[in-house]
This record gives sequence, C-alpha cells and structure tokens, in this order.
Amino acid sequence: MGKKILAIDDMKTLRDLLGKVLRTAGYEVAEAVDGVDGLEKLSSFKPDLVISDLNMPNLDGIGFVSGARKKADGKTVPILILTTETNEALKVRAKEAGATGWLTKPFNAQRLTKLVDQLTGTRRG
Repeated sequence: MGKKILAIDDMKTLRDLLGKVLRTAGYEVAEAVDGVDGLEKLSSFKPDLVISDLNMPNLDGIGFVSGARKKADGKTVPILILTTETNEALKVRAKEAGATGWLTKPFNAQRLTKLVDQLTGTRRG
C-alpha cells in the first residue's frame, strides 16, 4: 500500500467517493464521520495527509484542524478542507487554524489526486 490518507466527512457518499478515488490512486484510506472521529483516527492511523469537510456535526473542519495542530501526530500533517463553501472569511479562518489548502466540491478526481500526490511526495510512473 501507498501513503495513508484520512478522509473526514459526515456524508457517507462523499467518504465512499473520496475513498474510491484515493484507493484507485494507490493510497491507503481511513474514513471518519466528523471532526471528533477524525481526531481519534489521526492518532491511531497516523496519516500522511488529511482531507476534511468543513460543515460537520460535533466538530467542524476548522475545529478539527485546530485540534489536530495541538496534537503531536497532527502538527505537520497536510490538511485539506474540502467543502461547497467559497466564503473568503472561512478560508482565512481555516488557514489561520493551520489548514494547508482549500478545495471546493464537487471535486475533480484527477486534480485531487495530483494535489494529494504533491503534498505527500508521491511520484507517478
């Protein structure tokens, strides 16, 4: 298996889609249903990159990023926010919390894979 990606989203269909795209690209994928679940899996799964939804119950994406940056396992891992939101103020808040980047839904599978490859240092033949 390749590098490890943690996909966090409260919508099962999106987690399934992210998982399929990333597994097809050779990544090992763990899924979490919200930010609380994501913080738990961050420590046990030790991902090379995290992709998190913004709007989720219990703990949203910005709360997840803030929490992750306070943990030893999450200080340096790249974290992408994947959301339908385009509000600049939210983007600024996410960046201030420590997010690495921002992607809007619906996502392009090739662009997502290329970005994940870049952030994880994965080279394709």
